[in-house]
Order: sequence, then C-alpha cells, then structure tokens
Amino acid sequence: MKVDVVLGLQWGDEGKGKIVDSLAESYDIVARFQGGPNAGHTLVINGEKTVLHTIPSGIFRANCTNLIGNGVVIDPVILMAEITKLEHAGIPVKERLIIAKRANIILPSHKLLDAASEHSKGKSKIGSTLKGIGPTYMDKTGRNGLRIGDILGKDFKEKYDTLKNKHLSLLKSYDFELPEIAEQEASWFEAINQLKQYKLTESAYYINEQLHSGKKILAEGAQGSMLDIDFGTYPFVTSSNTITAAACTGLGIPPSAIGEVIGITKAYCTRVGGGPFPSELLNETGEKLRKEGSEFGATTGRPRRCGWIDLPALQYTCMLNGVTQLVVTKLDVLNSFEEFGVCTDYEISGEKTQQIPFDLVKEEVKPVFQYLKSWGQLKDEQSVPQEMSAYFRLLEKHLNAPVKWASVGAGRQQLIHF
Repeated sequence: MKVDVVLGLQWGDEGKGKIVDSLAESYDIVARFQGGPNAGHTLVINGEKTVLHTIPSGIFRANCTNLIGNGVVIDPVILMAEITKLEHAGIPVKERLIIAKRANIILPSHKLLDAASEHSKGKSKIGSTLKGIGPTYMDKTGRNGLRIGDILGKDFKEKYDTLKNKHLSLLKSYDFELPEIAEQEASWFEAINQLKQYKLTESAYYINEQLHSGKKILAEGAQGSMLDIDFGTYPFVTSSNTITAAACTGLGIPPSAIGEVIGITKAYCTRVGGGPFPSELLNETGEKLRKEGSEFGATTGRPRRCGWIDLPALQYTCMLNGVTQLVVTKLDVLNSFEEFGVCTDYEISGEKTQQIPFDLVKEEVKPVFQYLKSWGQLKDEQSVPQEMSAYFRLLEKHLNAPVKWASVGAGRQQLIHF
C-alpha cells in the first residue's frame, strides 16, 4: 500500500478540510503531517459547521483513526478545546485520535515571542496568526524545544521552566509590553494533564506498521504550497514545509511510500496577510469575490485578499508536489459572474514567462489574463456545464494533471467525482 497525500496548491484556504472529510470514508487512517493551530479546516456536515485547527479532518468518520504527526506543533489549550467541543457533540475522540510523542509543543511564552516579533516589524509585518508557531519551530530546529513525549517525564516542569526563562530573557530585547503569563500557564498545564489521558505514541513505528499491514492512509497537509518555508513567497511564508516531501519527514515514512498526490486549488485565488499576490484584484470584482465566497479566515477572521486563479503559481506547485490529481473548489462562487479571469502568464521586464521569479516580493510582475465565460447558476449540483468542463480542460492542459474532483458548495455531499 501507499500513502496518499492531500495538500493545498495556493496560499492556503483551498478547502482541504472538506476534501479530506469526504475522502476519509475510503481510508483507515488520516494523518496531519505539518503546521499547527494556524490551520483552519472547515467542515460542513448536515448543515453544522466545524473548524478544525489541529485534529485531522477524518475525525467525523467512524472508520478512521486520526494521527497528529511529529511534524505538527501543538498548542495543548487549543487542542483540548477542540477535543472537548467534539466530545460534547458525541464524537468519541479518545477512540479515534493518536498523538505523536515527537510533536513539538507551543508554550505560552512562544505566543509572546510571536507577538513581540510581529510588532517589531512595523509596516513589514508578515501577517502571523500570533499562535506561537514560528517561535516553536525555531526552538525545534534550535534543538531545545519541548515535545509531547516530554510531558510523561518526571523532569518536564524543569524543562518547561528552562525554556520559558530563555523566552522571557529574549523578550526583554523587544520594546513590547508583556501581558501577565501566570494565567496562561495555569490553563496550559491543565491542558497538558488532560492530554496525558489520550493515546500518545511513537508515530513513525505506528504509521509504518499500519502501512505494511495493508491499511489505507491519507496524509493531510495544512496551509498551502506557496507558503512553503523553502519554496514559497519568502519571507511571507509559514514556518514549515507544506509540500509533499513534508509528509515523509512529518510522519516518518519513506519517499517510496507516497502514492497519489491530490492537489487542491480554488476556482479563483485568495491570500491572507502580507506578501505578493500577482493576480490580486484591488477593485469591485475582488470585493465581489470576497463577498460571494465568504472569504474571511477560519482561524483569524481576517478578510482574505481575492483575485483570479494564477496558473504560473499552480504550475510551480504542481511540479514541486508531483500532483497526480486535481481538486477544484468553490466553483459555485463563480456562478454569479458572467465571465472570469485566468492568469496564464507573468510579464516581467516586458517579457512573458510562466516561471516564478526568485524574489516575487521585489520583482514587478504584471499578470496576463485570459477570460472565460461562466456557467451561471447550476441547475444540478451533480452535473457539469459545458463552460465548466472547458475550464477544467484549460487547467489540465496547463497543469499536466487531471481534474478528478469538483466542489460546488460547502456541504459534504456537494462534491462531483470524475
């Protein structure tokens, strides 16, 4: 068996939660492999909306075990709040959730560092969600982070104090008013004690044993490929690798174990926070996209920047990820447009190109648009209008991967499979 991967091809918010929830019916295990509670995977089941930040999106499926992998950074307070809400809704989380012992933990002082760092940037803010994720990954690579397995050790409090004091010392260098940390610590340690009641495991052994026994595994990514720390629009990126390769390091599986790579793109494009966005529409059309698509962050509530789909960026991320199947979401948002744009090329220094420049932040890029006729209101959510089919053929031609799924609404059933 192979591990199939689902990930976003844009700047996040592509609709990964819904797609993973839908696919999970056919899998035994759904495993998150990177990111943290900056993720906001939205599921709408029987009209009820749920936003998951850390827990994998297969948690509503009775047939699925859900693994939070070692590549994820965990805020115990946020995770326990998610768990509590799900358990109150009747979801047997203890039966369905496993947490990697090697996953790093977000401390209250990580959040303070995040806020102080972002504040110090002034107008150059990168748009951090202020969840402490960047500083946690920094401690991970600095080899002094705390991990889930540490909470079981007798010296955990000592390790916590050492790291916290390091953070407090660093915070003195910022011109930033520090809130009182004691109250945050109390709820944090309470959440730590609650987490001890859940299944904590050496996840690399677990996932490989399940793989070799023939279990079907779906790896779930967070954020989007254009936010990858190495290949995204640096420095306006997230703190982890968000591409297919991260599934190997974030779960402990070999590259040879990767099977299908299912890449998700919206029918248009959005971005939250700062950073370059070549196809952004700073006009009434962009506002209409935001309104029709309800484009506000599931985690932060911030309005998303909106624009037409960007094929040079998608070609790039399909290449990086080795995409074998495409999912196009939010097609219903284009119902109310008579026509819509597709950015087919960039114009840089008077020349057309389909390659992403080294520094998209500083490079002056002019998008080249092609316009397609829209399809109006869908008569049948399980049929594909001719105009929509023509759009898919254009995407397949440029991206060298087949469109296998089309999402025409927020609900679990509003998904067409080809």
